[in-house]
Amino acid sequence: MKKTIISLFATSMMLGTATFAVADQIEGNWKTQSGETAKIGKCGSSFCITLKTGKYAGQRIGKMKASGGKYTGTVTDPADNKTYSGSASVAGSNMKLTGCALKVFCKTQKWKKL
Repeated sequence: MKKTIISLFATSMMLGTATFAVADQIEGNWKTQSGETAKIGKCGSSFCITLKTGKYAGQRIGKMKASGGKYTGTVTDPADNKTYSGSASVAGSNMKLTGCALKVFCKTQKWKKL
């Protein structure tokens, strides 16, 4: 009986102090507006965007930091390898990803979570 109580106590202590990693809403695989698949995952304290399919598969095309449900950082156009200031917002399974040159000339794409 004493062993059972000690075992239950030890088990409850382990469960009580366990921490569980919860994925951020931006993490996962996304279908880009042009039809490729991009993966967004943690890279240090940021989120990196890497193309998984298409002509530029394997190329990292962005890096974002989260702040209050919004994401800011950089995005790279793989066709010309130019990097722009970027931002993203996620609503359910939809994401708007925007890249801007000089904070004036902006282009937005809509991606769908897979």
